[in-house]
Amino acid sequence: MQTVDINVDMGESTHLWPYHIDNDLAFFPYISSINIACGYHAGDEHTMHELVDAALNAGISVGAHPSFFDRAHFGREEMLLSPVKIYDLMIYQLGALDAFVKINGTRLQHVKPHGALYNMAAKDALVAEAICKAVKDFNDALIIYGLSNSELVHTATGMQLATRNEVFADRRYQEDGRLTPRSQPDALISDESASIEQVLQMLLEGTVTTQSAKKVPVKADTLCIHSDGAQALHFARRIHEALLAKHISIRAV
Repeated sequence: MQTVDINVDMGESTHLWPYHIDNDLAFFPYISSINIACGYHAGDEHTMHELVDAALNAGISVGAHPSFFDRAHFGREEMLLSPVKIYDLMIYQLGALDAFVKINGTRLQHVKPHGALYNMAAKDALVAEAICKAVKDFNDALIIYGLSNSELVHTATGMQLATRNEVFADRRYQEDGRLTPRSQPDALISDESASIEQVLQMLLEGTVTTQSAKKVPVKADTLCIHSDGAQALHFARRIHEALLAKHISIRAV
């Protein structure tokens, strides 16, 4: 039976919108892993603690979601930092979340950079190398989640780190395989049927249709559903149902 991991970014409390943990917990029946904000773009010590406890009690795998230190822009603005500074911000955030995992007698499963850091690592070898070096030095058993066929995945593989190629249920793609920037029209998928169609195409065919109507290859090990969309929970439920109907099992990597 084909399997796939479904991950959701969580714990993203900021001044930009009200946050309540129950909104995140509502996704648990439909997913297999979560990426917890580590305090730089969003989140804090309390959201980290609560979500780690809740996820482990529910059998959900926990990963870190580190970012640039940019709460004002939710980590979505590119920052030109040296590799050393990127390495340090990674270590700092991994250590913060890992502390809450360790008190539960277990460990982190994976690392998925957030926002601009994620997008830069997808194409910039120096950024990808700094991220991977930090992960390898911190805990070389951690799995790197990166955009399918991206520089981050290639770099991590070259450094003998485990990787999972990530695809997105609610984002449009460009011909180079990258995500359409949120600043551009039609970057987000708001139609349920279109989202499910894209997910099934990526998982069953190994391709995604770009905005220019061209099919490009993707590898889909883990599927991301963003939790901040207006219909995100409904999408998660319907995608979960669609995958099970196609006999695709949902479980952590």
